[in-house]
Amino acid sequence: MSARPDLTSVSTAPAADRPTRGRRLVVVAGASVAALAIWALAGPVAGIDLTVRLNGADQQVGAGAVIAASLAAGLAAWASLALLERLTDRARRIWTIIAVVVLVFSLTGPLGAAGAAGMAVLACMHLTVAAVLIPGLTVRRRG
Repeated sequence: MSARPDLTSVSTAPAADRPTRGRRLVVVAGASVAALAIWALAGPVAGIDLTVRLNGADQQVGAGAVIAASLAAGLAAWASLALLERLTDRARRIWTIIAVVVLVFSLTGPLGAAGAAGMAVLACMHLTVAAVLIPGLTVRRRG
């Protein structure tokens, strides 16, 4: 008898419960679009100063930074969830706890904003990205 792995037991979740790559990609893109929409409404439209102090220098938060940061966060979130799904049956629960802790720490970033309005807008962007990613990446597909 050979000791070949049983390939039928690779995933115990029914196909309807497994998330698809395409849906997760849409969630990550959606988080970036949502953050960019807030940036566009608050900055260019409403004229709120979205300047932050980084390493002793003032830096304007532009559309590129918003897209890059939200995409990086989304892709890191997706990768870490996918890794946990391979390692444990409680991946969604563990990942959600980690995601909320990361969100709390990320909210220290807007504290460097030039003004209160900018701080509120940047915090809103962080919260919006989390509000899209956390439930969006962990929801189970309906059959």
